[in-house]
Amino acid sequence: MKYRHLFFDLDHTLWDFEANARVTLLELYESLRLEERGINDFDLFHKNYLAHNEKLWERYRNGYIKQEELRVKRMSLSLLDFKIADDKLAREMSVLFLNLLPTRTILFPYAKEILRYLQDKKYGLHLITNGFEKTQHSKLKHSGLDDFFKEVITSEGSNSLKPNKDIFDYALKKSGASKEESIMLGDSIEVDILGAMNAGIDQVFINHLGIVTEVKPTYTVTTLKELEEIF
Repeated sequence: MKYRHLFFDLDHTLWDFEANARVTLLELYESLRLEERGINDFDLFHKNYLAHNEKLWERYRNGYIKQEELRVKRMSLSLLDFKIADDKLAREMSVLFLNLLPTRTILFPYAKEILRYLQDKKYGLHLITNGFEKTQHSKLKHSGLDDFFKEVITSEGSNSLKPNKDIFDYALKKSGASKEESIMLGDSIEVDILGAMNAGIDQVFINHLGIVTEVKPTYTVTTLKELEEIF
C-alpha cells in the first residue's frame, strides 16, 4: 500500500458548498423578505453570491483582506448588485448565514460510502481545509463526517492557508505522516493540487465539474466512487 495517509479537502470536495449555500440563502431570502427589498431574482442573487465569495476567498488567501471583511463583503456586494446599499442588512445576513450554513448536510454522492470504504482499508483519513475552525467542525458534526477523520487541519489552526506549503508541512507533522506515504484529494487545481505539488505530495484532482486543465495531477477522478479504482 503506497499511501497510508489521505488528506481530503472539505468544501466542494465532500461537502457540497454550492448546494448548501443555496438552501441557506433561500431561507434568508424568504425570512428577511429580500424580494420586497428589490431582489426579484433569487437564482441571480445566488449566482452572484457564489462569484463574489470565490473572488473574496482568493483575496483572503493572498492576505489582502481579513476574515470579517470576507464574511460581510460577500453579502454587501451581492446586495449592491440589486442596488441595495445597506451595511446593517449585510452584517445581519452574514451572522445568520454563518449560523445556518454549517448545519446543512448536503454531501456529494458517495461521500460517506467512500470514506467508510477507505477507513475499512485502514487508511489514515485527515482534512486540510481553508475554512474557519468553528464553521468546519460544525459542518463535519452535522453532516456525520466527524468520526472519519483523525486530524482536521484548518487555516486558523495551522496559521496558514492552502496553497501555501506551510499548511501541508503542518498537516504532515500533526498526523505523523511522510510525504511519500501521503496524498491530497481536492477539487481546486490552484489551491489543492498545485499546493500539494509544491509541498512534494501526490494529488487526486476530484473534478466534479469536468474542468479542463493543463495541470497534470497524479490522478484525476470525476466522482468520489472512482477513488475505489485508486485505493
